[in-house]
Amino acid sequence: MSIFLQFVGALLVLAAFVLTQRGTIAVNSVLSLTLNAVGAGVLAALALADSQWGFLALEGTWALVSVTGLIGAARAHQDATPEVDG
Repeated sequence: MSIFLQFVGALLVLAAFVLTQRGTIAVNSVLSLTLNAVGAGVLAALALADSQWGFLALEGTWALVSVTGLIGAARAHQDATPEVDG
């Protein structure tokens, strides 16, 4: 199961990379950030379980940066959404 999860995590991160390199999606798009956050999060959790500290630092940071970007995108969307007076 661990090897399957490793491949899933890697494929998600690589999918975001390929899509952004081809210009299909923007680096800061919700899709790119989500693929990176989920993929890196899975890989970070596996690294933690196996005490792979260097890999945990890499993937944990990757996931945190992606989640921070998602939070920023959500806030920007919320600020851009007009309020409706009831």
